[in-house]
Amino acid sequence: MRQEVLIGVERRRRWSVDQKREIVGEVGVGGATVAAVARRHEISRQHIYQWRREMRLKGMASFEPAHFLPVELSPDPAEGGGGFRSTAGGVEIGLRNGRVVRVAADLPETQLMRLIRIAESA
Repeated sequence: MRQEVLIGVERRRRWSVDQKREIVGEVGVGGATVAAVARRHEISRQHIYQWRREMRLKGMASFEPAHFLPVELSPDPAEGGGGFRSTAGGVEIGLRNGRVVRVAADLPETQLMRLIRIAESA
């Protein structure tokens, strides 16, 4: 006599690159742990670690914590001390180290943070 035991529904989900990036990006926001994010999306912690590793290897993302600094608004970045001003279709950001970063106004936040980090450390 043969019996079957049903343990649960087996499912295989497909995640787009954007979905993976969004899920991985939730880790650390507001103190969220990998385990909490994994539970919320009903995936294993290993998925998040694997996706993060794959993205890092492909150069798709940097997972260093962002450091926000106070910003002074000034009409002219030449005054020093940091600040920004809007130009035709773009923004100039004056950094504390005296460098000025000019970017398009619609530049994605992740790319902007990376550019600022590079300009500050160079």
